[in-house]
Amino acid sequence: MKILSCEQMRRLEQAAVDGGIGYYELMKNAGTASAKAFVEQFGIKTSDRVVSVCGKGNNGGDGIVAALYLNSVGIRTDIILVDGEIKTAEAAKAMKEASRANIPVWRIWEETEKSIDKIKNADYIIDAIYGIGFKGGLRENILPVVELINRSRGKVMAMDLPSGAECDSGQVSNLCVNADLTVSFTTLKPVHVLYPSMDFCGVTGVMSVGISPRLVERSPYWLETTSRASARAVLKKRRTSSNKGTFGTLLAVCGSYGMAGAALLAVKGAYTCGVGLVRAAVTNAVYAINSPVFPEAVYMPLKENENGRISSDNIKAIIEQANKSAAVLIGCGLGVDDDTRKLVRELILRCEVPLVLDADALNIVAESPEILRHAQCDIIITPHPGEMSRLCGLSVKQVQLNRKDCAEFFAEKYNVITVLKGAYTIISSPSGRCLVNTTGNPGMARGGSGDVLAGMISGLLAQGGKPFDCACAGVYIHGGAGDICRDRLGEYSMLASDIIAAVPEFLQNIL
Repeated sequence: MKILSCEQMRRLEQAAVDGGIGYYELMKNAGTASAKAFVEQFGIKTSDRVVSVCGKGNNGGDGIVAALYLNSVGIRTDIILVDGEIKTAEAAKAMKEASRANIPVWRIWEETEKSIDKIKNADYIIDAIYGIGFKGGLRENILPVVELINRSRGKVMAMDLPSGAECDSGQVSNLCVNADLTVSFTTLKPVHVLYPSMDFCGVTGVMSVGISPRLVERSPYWLETTSRASARAVLKKRRTSSNKGTFGTLLAVCGSYGMAGAALLAVKGAYTCGVGLVRAAVTNAVYAINSPVFPEAVYMPLKENENGRISSDNIKAIIEQANKSAAVLIGCGLGVDDDTRKLVRELILRCEVPLVLDADALNIVAESPEILRHAQCDIIITPHPGEMSRLCGLSVKQVQLNRKDCAEFFAEKYNVITVLKGAYTIISSPSGRCLVNTTGNPGMARGGSGDVLAGMISGLLAQGGKPFDCACAGVYIHGGAGDICRDRLGEYSMLASDIIAAVPEFLQNIL
């Protein structure tokens, strides 16, 4: 799916109008579609109290149309104007229809106490104050309205975006509606995937408003999302004559004293994505722990140093094994000391097959990122925001406020595919291609989830796929499996191992 900026969206709408669809028809479709989504998402009943809080522009018009639909199906919905009288021609048409339908309209500047009471006691609230053209902070007359919405007990749906957030930057200057559901029209917008605005959107859905898919396909866009189709393309059909060698060998150099689980999760993640064989290069201590509980891996027991980490004495053997493999993963639970520093640097310089760097391998690289320029192979890095901050020399907040720019800059500067993890993971290539992932949920934000992802991407890579495609597919599948866990277990209790267990079902759904 494409993600369009405010200006791109406006040009797309104008192209649709030029093609014969009217602006008011677009508004009617938007308001009706969002109201239907609101009812379906929360099971709104005719006995529930609903208010549509509307601004004076076309977003307010969308909210009026939503109220029209809800009243037409027996769900009493009051309209509350909060920013002055309606100003646009299309919204004025919607207001006339509301008047003919005898829908109550309250003007907060005239009937303040009644309007406040309506919002305070509503079971459901539609936020239709500001749309994609909003910039800056909320004005003084709107601040108390948004505060009231956020304090209310009612579930909130935002039309296109939560009022108070900027469409293209995702910035929230002073206050923003905290929505439970945001319905975006035609495509996603930057506001839905950027920080901090993503935290105010709740569940985000996209509804068609009647713009031709052909027009959308031809439109310029800010970013595109990962997709089921692209993940399916990486998961190639398996021939009857296949054997384990057909699906590649991954060398996973992971784990240390106290971090045996990281190695185990990475290896399991790789196997669930179809790799033929994983050779786990781990210390003798980790081997003793992991081999009884996961016998499917082929283990390469290694000498450990006094810190319980892989000794640099193993480097020659590891490099030889790496270049016999189809892909290599290093970093999960590796630890950082002089021996692992030397190992990571030597592997970057001498590895001849695709290489995935995760966790402590990235912490080592952050000490001197220039080493990445001297690599002989394709490299995928999988940093979380903290690791990205160390790689870029920025604060975590700066990274989060500029996720797309950080990923693109690092990928291009150091010639590595950059997977910047987190809500709406960004995947950026050195050539400038950039995607954002829309699967996944907050329940995945716990220890071990990143090890599983690194293993999954590496497992796909070892099967011969293009590195960027494997990175995108791995992130998409990882998030999709996480969504299955959320639906079954809830966001509070799901574990990284649960994600692994859900991968087969998600792959079956894709295939």
